[in-house]
Amino acid sequence: MQLNNPYLTRTSSSAAIVARQDPVVYAEPPVQQLSERQRQSYQNQGFLQIDNLFNSDEVSLLLNHLQDMRHDYAQQSRPEAITERSSQQVRSIFNVHRLNEIFASLVRDERVLNVARELLGSEVYVHQSRINYKPGLHGKEFYWHSDFETWHSEDGMPSMRALSCSILLTDNDEHNGPLLVIPGSHQHYVSCQGETPDEHYKKSLKKQEYGVPDAMLLQYLADIGGIHSCTGKAGSVIFFDCNLMHGSNSNITPYSRSNAFFVYNSIHNQLQQPLAGLTPRPEFVATREGIAPLQPGRLIAG
Repeated sequence: MQLNNPYLTRTSSSAAIVARQDPVVYAEPPVQQLSERQRQSYQNQGFLQIDNLFNSDEVSLLLNHLQDMRHDYAQQSRPEAITERSSQQVRSIFNVHRLNEIFASLVRDERVLNVARELLGSEVYVHQSRINYKPGLHGKEFYWHSDFETWHSEDGMPSMRALSCSILLTDNDEHNGPLLVIPGSHQHYVSCQGETPDEHYKKSLKKQEYGVPDAMLLQYLADIGGIHSCTGKAGSVIFFDCNLMHGSNSNITPYSRSNAFFVYNSIHNQLQQPLAGLTPRPEFVATREGIAPLQPGRLIAG
């Protein structure tokens, strides 16, 4: 995969920035439910926010299951439960679409799944799923990064034919560490310096130290696109391109900021071998087994 690879990264040479080689919005999608204005906004900005996509009853159902999993999985010390690096508070739980029937139905809900199918122009599967808690007073930052840079180098994802979907289960405001994005940055691939140690995920899911963009290149992107804060009410959904530069601040408010997070990948973009001979990350972080196109449905009532 490294031959003629335009997205090489994590080498001993200096960091670099190159133009994107892949489409953002694909032609001839299997379904269409977005307006042309929404499609064009995603094409240009690299993200799309749809407010009030889920109602208050649905949000309450999801939030209850989120809290139950937080308690149960922390007690069981499951590998899918990632704690904050400075405490034992749960930061994220991975693989939720396989561990919980409510989230399994959420990932197939046509309101989100069909957007992914439309933008990626193909049937899709779940590359990764998780719930992010960012607990009040203790929820640490997610530093600036491109997801694709990590998925390409550590998982062997061939191209940028994937997107993330963040479903807000609590209000995300300016104070509790909302998603921050650099509009337009998805059109530029930032390769990062530093060879990745094996099993890097054990530390990176708590704090990322490799795959972090060079400060000057990050400023270059921010000077062009600015920084946008994705605030919104619970029930809103943010879709963003896999190569969009994004991050979030720590949550020092007393209130948690909790979101469900799904990564949809094109069925034509399945994982290959990671770069530089790395051992593939575990299944609960990067799906390689049992891949099949997701069939649209609706969130079950619980």
